[in-house]
Amino acid sequence: MSVHFEERSGVVPCKTPWGSWYQTMEEVFIEVNVPHGTTAREVKCQLGSRDIELLVKGKEIFKGKLFGTTVSDEATWTLEDKCLIRIILMKTNREAGNCWSSLLEGEYCANAWVQDQMQRKLTLERFQRENPGFDFSGAEISGNFAGGGPDFSSLQK
Repeated sequence: MSVHFEERSGVVPCKTPWGSWYQTMEEVFIEVNVPHGTTAREVKCQLGSRDIELLVKGKEIFKGKLFGTTVSDEATWTLEDKCLIRIILMKTNREAGNCWSSLLEGEYCANAWVQDQMQRKLTLERFQRENPGFDFSGAEISGNFAGGGPDFSSLQK
Protein backbone atom coordinates (compact mmCIF):
# COMPACT_ATOMS: atom_id res chain seq x y z
CA MET A 1 0.00 0.00 0.00
CA SER A 2 1.41 3.39 -0.94
CA VAL A 3 1.78 6.11 1.65
CA HIS A 4 -0.16 9.36 1.14
CA PHE A 5 1.79 12.33 -0.22
CA GLU A 6 1.42 14.39 2.98
CA GLU A 7 2.74 11.52 5.12
CA ARG A 8 5.90 11.23 2.99
CA SER A 9 6.51 14.96 2.60
CA GLY A 10 5.60 16.13 6.09
CA VAL A 11 3.19 18.89 7.07
CA VAL A 12 3.47 22.66 7.34
CA PRO A 13 1.85 23.51 10.68
CA CYS A 14 0.55 26.92 11.67
CA LYS A 15 1.18 27.26 15.42
CA THR A 16 -1.54 28.73 17.64
CA PRO A 17 -1.90 29.35 21.40
CA TRP A 18 -3.94 26.12 21.73
CA GLY A 19 -2.00 23.88 19.30
CA SER A 20 -1.73 24.02 15.50
CA TRP A 21 -3.53 23.56 12.21
CA TYR A 22 -2.35 22.44 8.77
CA GLN A 23 -3.87 21.53 5.42
CA THR A 24 -3.71 19.39 2.31
CA MET A 25 -5.56 19.97 -0.94
CA GLU A 26 -8.58 18.11 0.46
CA GLU A 27 -8.53 18.58 4.23
CA VAL A 28 -7.79 20.92 7.11
CA PHE A 29 -6.40 19.32 10.28
CA ILE A 30 -6.66 20.98 13.69
CA GLU A 31 -4.73 19.70 16.71
CA VAL A 32 -5.71 21.13 20.11
CA ASN A 33 -3.70 20.42 23.25
CA VAL A 34 -6.01 19.94 26.24
CA PRO A 35 -5.31 19.18 29.92
CA HIS A 36 -4.26 15.57 30.48
CA GLY A 37 -7.19 13.51 31.69
CA THR A 38 -9.81 15.34 29.61
CA THR A 39 -12.80 13.13 28.79
CA ALA A 40 -15.03 13.21 25.71
CA ARG A 41 -17.93 14.34 27.89
CA GLU A 42 -15.99 17.50 28.70
CA VAL A 43 -15.62 18.36 24.98
CA LYS A 44 -18.27 20.23 23.00
CA CYS A 45 -17.39 20.51 19.32
CA GLN A 46 -19.78 22.01 16.74
CA LEU A 47 -18.66 21.54 13.13
CA GLY A 48 -20.63 23.32 10.40
CA SER A 49 -19.84 23.99 6.77
CA ARG A 50 -18.76 27.59 7.56
CA ASP A 51 -18.61 27.72 11.36
CA ILE A 52 -16.74 25.92 14.11
CA GLU A 53 -16.88 26.00 17.90
CA LEU A 54 -14.80 24.10 20.44
CA LEU A 55 -15.33 24.17 24.20
CA VAL A 56 -13.36 22.08 26.70
CA LYS A 57 -14.55 21.85 30.29
CA GLY A 58 -16.88 24.79 29.59
CA LYS A 59 -14.03 27.02 28.35
CA GLU A 60 -14.14 28.32 24.78
CA ILE A 61 -11.01 27.35 22.86
CA PHE A 62 -12.13 28.92 19.57
CA LYS A 63 -15.35 29.91 17.82
CA GLY A 64 -15.99 31.59 14.51
CA LYS A 65 -16.39 31.53 10.78
CA LEU A 66 -14.01 29.21 8.93
CA PHE A 67 -11.72 30.69 6.26
CA GLY A 68 -13.31 28.45 3.61
CA THR A 69 -16.29 26.15 3.27
CA THR A 70 -16.23 22.51 4.31
CA VAL A 71 -18.44 19.44 3.94
CA SER A 72 -20.03 19.46 7.39
CA ASP A 73 -21.25 15.85 7.39
CA GLU A 74 -17.69 14.63 6.66
CA ALA A 75 -16.09 16.55 9.55
CA THR A 76 -14.87 14.56 12.54
CA TRP A 77 -13.20 15.11 15.89
CA THR A 78 -11.42 12.68 18.18
CA LEU A 79 -9.89 12.85 21.64
CA GLU A 80 -6.56 11.04 21.68
CA ASP A 81 -4.79 9.89 24.86
CA LYS A 82 -7.05 12.23 26.89
CA CYS A 83 -4.78 15.16 25.97
CA LEU A 84 -5.15 15.94 22.23
CA ILE A 85 -8.24 16.81 20.22
CA ARG A 86 -7.84 16.21 16.49
CA ILE A 87 -10.40 17.78 14.14
CA ILE A 88 -10.52 16.93 10.43
CA LEU A 89 -12.47 19.15 8.02
CA MET A 90 -13.05 18.25 4.36
CA LYS A 91 -12.68 21.26 2.04
CA THR A 92 -15.39 21.83 -0.56
CA ASN A 93 -12.87 23.44 -2.95
CA ARG A 94 -10.08 20.88 -3.35
CA GLU A 95 -7.86 22.76 -5.80
CA ALA A 96 -4.20 23.52 -5.09
CA GLY A 97 -4.97 27.24 -5.38
CA ASN A 98 -7.36 26.98 -2.40
CA CYS A 99 -4.73 27.47 0.28
CA TRP A 100 -6.31 28.76 3.47
CA SER A 101 -4.34 31.70 4.88
CA SER A 102 -6.04 31.38 8.28
CA LEU A 103 -8.17 28.87 10.12
CA LEU A 104 -10.93 31.35 10.96
CA GLU A 105 -11.66 34.61 9.14
CA GLY A 106 -9.13 37.02 10.64
CA GLU A 107 -7.91 34.60 13.34
CA TYR A 108 -5.09 32.08 13.58
CA CYS A 109 -3.46 33.45 10.42
CA ALA A 110 -0.40 31.84 8.94
CA ASN A 111 2.54 34.23 8.83
CA ALA A 112 4.00 35.03 5.40
CA TRP A 113 6.66 32.29 5.58
CA VAL A 114 4.22 29.58 6.73
CA GLN A 115 1.69 30.66 4.08
CA ASP A 116 4.40 30.44 1.42
CA GLN A 117 5.39 26.94 2.59
CA MET A 118 1.74 25.79 2.69
CA GLN A 119 1.18 27.00 -0.89
CA ARG A 120 4.36 25.28 -2.10
CA LYS A 121 3.24 22.04 -0.45
CA LEU A 122 -0.23 22.16 -2.03
CA THR A 123 1.33 22.85 -5.44
CA LEU A 124 3.61 19.81 -5.07
CA GLU A 125 0.62 17.75 -3.96
CA ARG A 126 -1.20 18.85 -7.12
CA PHE A 127 1.79 17.83 -9.27
CA GLN A 128 1.81 14.43 -7.52
CA ARG A 129 -1.85 13.88 -8.36
CA GLU A 130 -1.38 14.94 -11.96
CA ASN A 131 1.69 12.69 -12.34
CA PRO A 132 1.07 9.53 -10.29
CA GLY A 133 4.21 7.76 -11.54
CA PHE A 134 6.52 10.37 -10.00
CA ASP A 135 7.35 11.05 -6.35
CA PHE A 136 7.27 14.77 -5.51
CA SER A 137 7.36 14.27 -1.71
CA GLY A 138 10.98 15.42 -1.37
CA ALA A 139 10.91 17.97 -4.18
CA GLU A 140 11.60 21.68 -3.80
CA ILE A 141 9.60 24.22 -5.76
CA SER A 142 10.51 27.74 -6.81
CA GLY A 143 9.01 30.33 -9.09
CA ASN A 144 5.31 30.72 -9.81
CA PHE A 145 3.50 28.50 -7.34
CA ALA A 146 0.98 31.00 -5.90
CA GLY A 147 -2.59 30.09 -6.71
CA GLY A 148 -1.70 26.44 -7.22
CA GLY A 149 1.24 26.87 -9.57
CA PRO A 150 1.41 26.92 -13.35
CA ASP A 151 -1.34 25.31 -15.41
CA PHE A 152 0.02 22.60 -17.69
CA SER A 153 -3.38 21.28 -18.78
CA SER A 154 -3.13 22.89 -22.25
CA LEU A 155 0.19 21.15 -23.05
CA GLN A 156 0.10 18.12 -25.32
CA LYS A 157 1.11 14.82 -23.75
